[in-house]
Amino acid sequence: MDIRFAAPCLFGLESLVADELRDMGAREVAPENGRVFFSGDEALLARANICSRYAERILVVLGNFTAHTFEELFQGVKALPLEQWIGEYDEFPVKGHTLKSDLHSVSDCQAIIKKAAVQRLQTCYHTDWFEESGPRHRLEFSVLKNRVHLFLDTTGAPLYKRGYRQETNAAPLRETLAAALCALSRLRPYHTLYDPMCGSGTILIEGAMLAMHIAPGLKRPFAAERFEQIPQAVWEEEREKAAAAAIPAPDFHAYGADIDPEALRFTRENALRAGVSDKISLSRADIRDFKPQTERGTVITNPPYGERLQDTRTAAELVRIMGEVFPRVHGFSYSIISPEADFETLFGRSADKRRKLYNGMIPCQVHMYFK
Repeated sequence: MDIRFAAPCLFGLESLVADELRDMGAREVAPENGRVFFSGDEALLARANICSRYAERILVVLGNFTAHTFEELFQGVKALPLEQWIGEYDEFPVKGHTLKSDLHSVSDCQAIIKKAAVQRLQTCYHTDWFEESGPRHRLEFSVLKNRVHLFLDTTGAPLYKRGYRQETNAAPLRETLAAALCALSRLRPYHTLYDPMCGSGTILIEGAMLAMHIAPGLKRPFAAERFEQIPQAVWEEEREKAAAAAIPAPDFHAYGADIDPEALRFTRENALRAGVSDKISLSRADIRDFKPQTERGTVITNPPYGERLQDTRTAAELVRIMGEVFPRVHGFSYSIISPEADFETLFGRSADKRRKLYNGMIPCQVHMYFK
């Protein structure tokens, strides 16, 4: 079966998602703002869910059309072959968003799409009532500049919910963003990773998983595992392949520190659930006391700001301290994500490279130092 997919992602991660999908064997990969379209088969559907580090979910593209009115929206949805994916007893809730379109009411769009889907499926299954007691097949829609896309969610809980992080500190870094920071920092299986403000350990854990080629979705379930269109054997085979691709990475190690003992407890428990606890050493320490334990290292950190730190003056002071304690020596690189507009002035030197990313709804820059 040839399937067209979309992978929504955080703004700024489109190229990373596109590259990893190509590596998985995806065809016709086409990045857009906040999502990447691609094509493949049932095996790729399972593979992308199990192995994607940077995407938020994997969606099947059911169709797209232009709609300026609710009638056009209704007829457009009703014309789509929804019965190819939704069975007579399946549950099919609807959610989505609109932007810069004539149809600006999300709740009205939800109601119209649900009504159109029901009428389409009533005709196909010759029934007047859907009990929706079967597996969930969530419909997602986006309306952008009057162009409607209708999708089927195959993921369930978003992909950043790997399953290992059950306890966190305030405003934790999303796993997909932490993995992206590690990739952008060119973390390798022979590197030593440092995070001197590790919080609940997301960067350390995602770095270890990246270095060891551990598929992030290996231990969690997905919505499409209950879809009758995807044989269970496909999921089993893709999980076996993903598990076999893991490597021991004996030269990799990560050092984390935080001033909060509760955060360190979270990190230990999360790392244990992720299966990487033997790769991570932790200590309680203030950022002022940062002292590398190796001659080379990759420092990746998300210093407190926003919800984690209400005092903006304290956030600025943390940046200044980092500039003082992070040694400018050969063999060390630094990647620091921050919303501070005057970060480089506070840090004390210009970044060798910058990249704009969003931490949730907060626009940030990743400041990279490697020279």
